[in-house]
Amino acid sequence: MNALRGEVQDIPPVWFMRQAGRYLPEYRELRSKAGSFLDLCYNPDLASEVTLQPVRRYDLDAAILFADILLIPDAMGQELTFVQGDGPHLSPVITHDNLTSFLDRDIHETLAPVYQTVASTRRELAPGKALIGFAGAPWTVATYMLAGGPQKDPAALRSLWYDRKSFVTDLIDALVAATIEYLNRQIEAGADAVQLFDTWAQGLPEDLLRALSISPLKRIAEGVKAKHPGTPVILFPRGVGAMAVEYARLEACDAIGIDYATPWDWARENLSPHATVQGGLDPLITVTGGEAMEQAARRLIGTFRGAPYVFNLGHGFTPQTPPENVARLVDVVRE
Repeated sequence: MNALRGEVQDIPPVWFMRQAGRYLPEYRELRSKAGSFLDLCYNPDLASEVTLQPVRRYDLDAAILFADILLIPDAMGQELTFVQGDGPHLSPVITHDNLTSFLDRDIHETLAPVYQTVASTRRELAPGKALIGFAGAPWTVATYMLAGGPQKDPAALRSLWYDRKSFVTDLIDALVAATIEYLNRQIEAGADAVQLFDTWAQGLPEDLLRALSISPLKRIAEGVKAKHPGTPVILFPRGVGAMAVEYARLEACDAIGIDYATPWDWARENLSPHATVQGGLDPLITVTGGEAMEQAARRLIGTFRGAPYVFNLGHGFTPQTPPENVARLVDVVRE
């Protein structure tokens, strides 16, 4: 928490995106008993246990809520299912004609188990450990809602902005409002910080990036800060290159996550003056492990020495990651 608030630490705190998941045998065992993935997300006892598993195993400095970025559209009435090998599906697809039918629902009754998971996890988590809540950024969530699943044609979604700007704006505005309340309720349930994932910010031209990613995230961060001014907000806009500076400069942004393609020296020079930097390590290097992983971790830490920094990946762990490599990585960070 001190690092997220801009304090330089001798040893950087460490947590990982997707630190709870299929690479852990204890997760696979619990997952097999839970029914569907969505059942797991909406079961506070099981979701809390999954959230805590990697913290227990690796003594990490933070837990991140186990949930999914598409729970908001599911709560809006766009049914979420997961198809083996094909990822998430949302039905029906959001269109200009049916949008209003999704905007009048009380989503927080459906999302109540998420808040219960946060509260339960905070009770079980040691006082010195942080609990991070999260949500998907409006544009990233909207891409799934508009495509009915993972986007297969990014150009078509960009064209939709040009062709039906008011429709896309209405959807983004609805997601901004829902996400502010979603994160505020997570904080009130016990989250110490919150992170916004904008996975599909990548590939947007500058004007669209400002309209569809930066502006909505600014509004959400400000909406969180208006109610919880002391709660750090982390932004993770994937694949935005030099435009990451625009996010880091936002007054309500405390920390900026960098992906594995972001040059570390560039981030140290251009992002660290504005916000705590988090992440940067290629998750695939943890699959191989060994000296290559250790050298990369030491170089990453060295790059940000003297600046506020949180050690993390530039994306989430893959299911192929050996748990023993993660244990070794944590040891290297704390050398």
